Amino acid sequence: MSKLRSDRSRDGATPTKFLRSAAAASCTAAVLWAVTPSAYAQAPADGKIPNLTSISFAWLAAGVHWFDPPPGLGRGAIKQDPAYPYHSNVDGPGQVTPDIGYTKDPVLKPWAAKQMQESNDEVLSGKRGLAFVAQSTCYPGGVPGQLLTPAEPFYFIQTPSEVWMIWQRDHMVRRIYMTDRHSEIVKPSWYGESIGHYENDGTLVVDTIGLSTRNSFLDWYRTPHSEKEHVTERYRLTNNENTLEVLVTVEDPDTFNEPLYMVQRWRKVRNAMLETVCSENNGDHFGHNLFPIPQTDNPDF
Repeated sequence: MSKLRSDRSRDGATPTKFLRSAAAASCTAAVLWAVTPSAYAQAPADGKIPNLTSISFAWLAAGVHWFDPPPGLGRGAIKQDPAYPYHSNVDGPGQVTPDIGYTKDPVLKPWAAKQMQESNDEVLSGKRGLAFVAQSTCYPGGVPGQLLTPAEPFYFIQTPSEVWMIWQRDHMVRRIYMTDRHSEIVKPSWYGESIGHYENDGTLVVDTIGLSTRNSFLDWYRTPHSEKEHVTERYRLTNNENTLEVLVTVEDPDTFNEPLYMVQRWRKVRNAMLETVCSENNGDHFGHNLFPIPQTDNPDF
């Protein structure tokens, strides 16, 4: 297969590019829906292409925390610190508690545990009303953190050369290039460089490198990573194609003492895409010292 061209190695993350991408996606969705599975690139000769794309349905996350991997596969994601039990707004009556990651997990390198503990201390001491969450502060969630975006769905567009994942919130766009080799030089970016292929059973396999580290975390516990992070995702349909599941493998020898295996699930919902702008009325109105949303002194238009 052809190598990914270097001029396409960055998954541009500026607001203007996101809006242009979302507009293009909306205009072409109906045409792409008509493309037959046999036309897709990187498709197995005897297999099938999963039906992920539609103008009438989307995928809604089952939660904001990673599920455990299948038994025997390996260790899972970082968990909540047992000293601070987690109580969400769907757990019934009671005070909602913050996400406090377990920084004594032996899988963490010392620098990562220290950084996470500093973030925990900010919240526990009251210095910050809430810890940093990319989806709440209008930042891209990175890979694989973007997969934990709650409340609003995301959509697929599948073409012979690319697969797009488009989140309703801010119309964040991630592009997966259907080729088998990464670029020789990959400049770190929000979503890195993702390449993919389909396996015979319809599994979409995605391989990602070149991920930037600024405000980029694996989860809501602010688990960091280095620029050596390598992420593999395996997407498959289950439950009569009403559920989408991904098995994520994170390898980062500078941050973790062994690979992490994590699962996320989405349910199919009959939602047409809406326009949701994260930055509208998104401010620290009650003086809780929240993380500010991105600002620029030079508007795009």
